[in-house]
Amino acid sequence: MIRRLAERGALAALALAVSGMAGWAAEENDYPTDARVDYVFGCMAANGQTRESMERCTCSVDQLAAILPYDKYVQASTVLSMRQGIGNRANEFKSTKIFDDKVADLRRAQAEAEIRCYRG
Repeated sequence: MIRRLAERGALAALALAVSGMAGWAAEENDYPTDARVDYVFGCMAANGQTRESMERCTCSVDQLAAILPYDKYVQASTVLSMRQGIGNRANEFKSTKIFDDKVADLRRAQAEAEIRCYRG
């Protein structure tokens, strides 16, 4: 704990402790707008081009952002894109455990978002 405080700096740690939810809010909002819009467009393409679909898809990306940091989302999305290819490079992404774990984290976050937004 002391090492972590020293690494972050005493002022930053104090600010996070005092503000409480500030750290959570920053993590939830680390998805850039274009990434959120891209997610919603893809979601709506899969679920219909209706107002209700748009509301559920925006809820879904908000929930996803609250569960999975943006850098992990980008990593998993990249793995999924690379797996669509053919050849040795694509096979490396298909057969490596660490990549499976990244995709599994994304799938779990998407499932949780679906529960909260589509069934909740």
